Amino acid sequence: MFYSVLKTDEYTAVLIAAIMTTEAVIPAPVQKDYHYWLRSFTAGGVAGCCAKSTIAPLDRVKILLQAQNPHYKHLGVFATLKAVPKKEGFLGLYKGNGAMMIRIFPYGAIQFMAFDHYKKFLNTKLGISGHIHRLMAGSMAGMTAVICTYPLDVIRARLAFQVTGEEHRYTGIRNAFQTIYLKEGGISGFYWGLTPTIIGMAPYAGFSFFTFGTLKTLGLAHFPELLGKPTLDNPDVLVLKTHVNLLCGGVAGAIAQTISYPLDVARRRMQLGTSLPDFDKCRSLTQTLKYVYNQYGIKRGLYRGLSLNYIRCIPSQAVAFTTYEFMKQVFHLN
Repeated sequence: MFYSVLKTDEYTAVLIAAIMTTEAVIPAPVQKDYHYWLRSFTAGGVAGCCAKSTIAPLDRVKILLQAQNPHYKHLGVFATLKAVPKKEGFLGLYKGNGAMMIRIFPYGAIQFMAFDHYKKFLNTKLGISGHIHRLMAGSMAGMTAVICTYPLDVIRARLAFQVTGEEHRYTGIRNAFQTIYLKEGGISGFYWGLTPTIIGMAPYAGFSFFTFGTLKTLGLAHFPELLGKPTLDNPDVLVLKTHVNLLCGGVAGAIAQTISYPLDVARRRMQLGTSLPDFDKCRSLTQTLKYVYNQYGIKRGLYRGLSLNYIRCIPSQAVAFTTYEFMKQVFHLN
């Protein structure tokens, strides 16, 4: 009898200890997930900032050419790169870059973090795998990032379009926010051009992530010794060598930009709104595309500045993907 009670007490003690142990372990995965997403968010933000800082002068020139700025519309890409410093000083090439950095950190962070999340969701919840889930996840991630950070992109475009030495509509980021809100319809004024941006971002981000991911997978699968190297935190896991990462990112950016560029032109004109004398002809996506095509044609209208975009998107995407892959190793995200 005594032995039976003793055994029962021992069993009860073991059961209580097991329950207490289980309760202590439950919060751990939540904490791990929180830190994982925080690291992923930071890695994406750093990658975005590095990429955009690399090509900030080219971004300014692209905006000036796309929107047919009266001071530079008669010039080409390289002539504009020379003319801007002469007219506005060297820092003129970086006009609007402050707003860009404020925007690009959350944009890059959300885009890369959302891509990883959507990719896992499509694979585990919907059973979509292979190359197609990269395309879908990339498109969804790009659209998510755009919607979250679009007002900052509008501010950046308005500031970059102004020319030093001429009368400025906006004196800075804060003034631009106030002016657009008060004079252009409140909150809706910050979302001019959102539709073509989302439509254009879907193929751009989708094909960008799709191309890079596919090239990375094929490279490591068929030429692991030539193209791959061990990660910093796990020698059993291979990643692309730095120069191969840069090449794959550049190819991904070039393909994505070619597909989506006309929509980018329409987006930029709609964003600039009342900054353009012909803004009343650019009220909708269809209207803007028709107007640009009829007024300027394909080469000098819908694809104006594309040569510059090739020059800027290749190093931009190359740096973005390479930096993100490196940050994933630093933060143990592989």
